[in-house]
Parts: sequence; C-alpha cells; structure tokens
Amino acid sequence: MTARPLQACRHWVFDLDGTLTLAVHDFARIRRELDIPERHDILGHLATLPAADAAAKRAWLVAHERELAAASRPAPGACELLQWLHVRGCALGILTRNDHALARLTLVEIGVAALFADDAIVGRDEAAPKPDPAGLLLHAARWAAAPADLVMVGDHGYDLQAGRAAGARTVFVGGDNAWPALSDHTYPDCRALLMALGRG
Repeated sequence: MTARPLQACRHWVFDLDGTLTLAVHDFARIRRELDIPERHDILGHLATLPAADAAAKRAWLVAHERELAAASRPAPGACELLQWLHVRGCALGILTRNDHALARLTLVEIGVAALFADDAIVGRDEAAPKPDPAGLLLHAARWAAAPADLVMVGDHGYDLQAGRAAGARTVFVGGDNAWPALSDHTYPDCRALLMALGRG
C-alpha cells in the first residue's frame, strides 16, 4: 500500500531545539557541569540518582535551559513552515525533552507560540522522554488520531526512534542524517521541507 504524500498529512509533531530553533545546546558542557559520563543520556542518568542529588542537578539544568530558551532563534524556514501548516488546518504539536514552561518560552521567543495550544506541548514532565513513544501516543490520543496519522519531525535519533516506535511517519531535518534507516524523509532544514510540501 502506497503511503500518503506528506502534503496529505494533517497531524504534525515537532522536536524543538535544533529542529524549530538553531541548535545551541552544548551537551558535552552539560555533562561536565553535572558530572555525567561522556555519551550517557542526561535525563536517563539523572533519573538514576538519589533524590537530593537529582533535584540539585535538575535545578541547574532548568536554569541553564532557561538562559538558552530566552535566547532562542528560529531555524531556517521553521516559522514559515508552521504558518503554512496552520493555515491549512493541520494540528501542530511539540514533543521535547525540555521542560514544558521552557518549551513555551522558546516558542514565544521565536514568534510562533500562538500556533500551539498549551496541551499541544508535551515536555519531559508530561510523558517519558524520547526515544520513548509515550509523548507521541499522548498527542495521538488528544487529537483522537491514529498514531500512523502523525508525522514526527526532528533532528536527532531520539525523535526518529520515538516516531518509529509509535508508528508515526518520521522526517529528519538537519545536516548529516546519522539515522537513515529510521527516517521516512530527509531534508536539510525546515525551509527545504516547506518547499517539498509545495510552496515554491
């Protein structure tokens, strides 16, 4: 059975940092500051710590992320892509490993917050973080849509793994795609994705 073209998809979920915004997170620095071993998943590592230690490190992480959110800049074509989908009546959602309030701040800073209902933002406190598919399944349930009707757009393997696990369509946007087997579509940025959707 031939998959529907992307232009026909009506439920779009986006990663935030590095997908809709210019990537600024220095994950190596975050690991150093929080004494997390190299290549360990940051959120996964924090979840294994004693409560007091985890709380202190999460507080540092949120403060650091707040600084980054307040300085967010849109990725090429991101705002135009979101507006294009919104005008066509598509449901728009965010699935981020960030904190919900900071995700909202990021959307405000890049000028697209009005396009997202509050319950269309799913952060690490609303669902198990990517690559777990729980956040995508939550979006599907809130929209009364089948997971297969969702498109997950992101710049990292976690986004694509979550999409695959949920049964959603996966779109990689970014430079070199290190996860081609997990990507149904690949574009260098949101501008290229918008062009592919039919805006010349």
